[in-house]
Amino acid sequence: MGQNGMTMPQPQGQSLGGKISIVTGASRGIGRSIALRLAAAGSIVVLCARDQQLLDEAAAEIRSSGGTAETIALDLRAPESGKRVVDFTINRFGLLDIVVNNAGATKRGEFLELTDDDFADGFALKYFGAVRLTRAAWPHLKAATGGSVVFISGAGGRTPGAQFTIGGSVNAALLSLTKALADLGLRDGVQVNAINPGTIRTARYTARLNALAKERGLDPGAAEREYVKNGSITRIGEPEEIAAMVELMVGPEGKMFHGALIDMDAGSTKTI
Repeated sequence: MGQNGMTMPQPQGQSLGGKISIVTGASRGIGRSIALRLAAAGSIVVLCARDQQLLDEAAAEIRSSGGTAETIALDLRAPESGKRVVDFTINRFGLLDIVVNNAGATKRGEFLELTDDDFADGFALKYFGAVRLTRAAWPHLKAATGGSVVFISGAGGRTPGAQFTIGGSVNAALLSLTKALADLGLRDGVQVNAINPGTIRTARYTARLNALAKERGLDPGAAEREYVKNGSITRIGEPEEIAAMVELMVGPEGKMFHGALIDMDAGSTKTI
């Protein structure tokens, strides 16, 4: 059950039995939920992030439920890291079916105060890290039956804001990349998608909510209601909801999603 009292949808059967997945940014938040969800659906999951301890905890949760998981701790900013993750996966399992590019947080702030290094860092992980991993994985996804790539982008790619000039730019680049690779995927038999989460209940959101509560002199519940009202959205999302969409996309019932950019933002995107 999510923290807002919703009953989260549960995986139905083993729709991904025998599939091998890589999930980046899998140590916490959305990435962790995706890794757990894919494992519950029968996939063997390789979890990738920088924090080995958190990766081990997520993998232990998967194994305790009867799933199979391996971990690799590295920084996807390094040019060779994408290939390392793929080689690690192929060496252990021989196949690769699914890649979920979730890693990457970008710095918020006033545009005139953000440096070239801030922009470069934002692109280094979330964009170039995903590009390199996907490039290394593509021949294996092409060889698979029904290979899939999912980019976890963000609502700011379509509705950027003054405090999100880096994140909006990176996310927009990922959406363009998704469409380009989806065209390539028609030739190579690889499905490519992007999901644009809005505000999701993660550690980053909690930190922002606590700052808002302190600034306004509100309790967290009241601060969240103000956040939702000011954002013109229905509510805060849960990581499990993004994970459920990933499972649907990469599963046997998701083939009509090819090339789709899915907004999961509680209504924050107002454009057509």
